[in-house]
Amino acid sequence: MICRLDVSVEETSICIVDETGAICGEMKVPSHQEDLVQTLKNPAWQFVRIGLEAGPLSQWLFSGLAEAGLPATCIETRHAKAFLKAQVNKTDRNDARGIAQMMRVNLFRPVHVKTLRSQKRRMLLTDCKLLKKKAIAIENDIRGLLRTFGSRSASLESKPTFADAAGARI
Repeated sequence: MICRLDVSVEETSICIVDETGAICGEMKVPSHQEDLVQTLKNPAWQFVRIGLEAGPLSQWLFSGLAEAGLPATCIETRHAKAFLKAQVNKTDRNDARGIAQMMRVNLFRPVHVKTLRSQKRRMLLTDCKLLKKKAIAIENDIRGLLRTFGSRSASLESKPTFADAAGARI
């Protein structure tokens, strides 16, 4: 059995097909790891592959499915879009059907999904960089405002002097 998930913020459309391409089941469940795992762990289904398109929720859902021992595969969005281009009616249900068939015949490109630990690390580094940029921007804005009142503040390297100069002018 092959399963395809079409993920959106609120709901996920599920399409299950067998080896011949016949649709065995279609349903919608909330887009939460627990709900998807509970639905897909049904003993009636023996999945060879579970596919979901790369997107904002994909990494989080992929990790939940993988932890539950389900054979999840994240697929490239542009490749799936090109495959579905010929569809007349663009709906979540039809997308799930089309990509389930695409996965059944191995016409997909898997995407590497980073671990949650790696994602958290990247988020912390990005946030740290953003906070530094904002702090420098605020400092430069204060310097510009103080120049209006004739202050020539200290350079960026001497922060205590800058703080003292800014405090004295305000």
